[in-house]
Amino acid sequence: MDISRTEQRILHLLAQGGRIEIERDENRKIEAVKCFTRDGWVYPGFGLELFRKLKQKRAIKSSGGGPYRITERGLVLVRAEQDNR
Repeated sequence: MDISRTEQRILHLLAQGGRIEIERDENRKIEAVKCFTRDGWVYPGFGLELFRKLKQKRAIKSSGGGPYRITERGLVLVRAEQDNR
């Protein structure tokens, strides 16, 4: 399965230790999503539509009510990129 460039960037960020946190309204519906890098910075351009695409592809999941992290399937989908650290 091929994934888009933006999905690829998010999965790579999550593979390095990032997380996705969601905010819910009083009716428990998802109001906003934020993607954080491993350093705690918010990644710009991440929205609800991209979150739903990644969740539909089962590339991310939450366990125990915690933040969303990359899954084994997500690791398979992400292509290797050189880390310039």
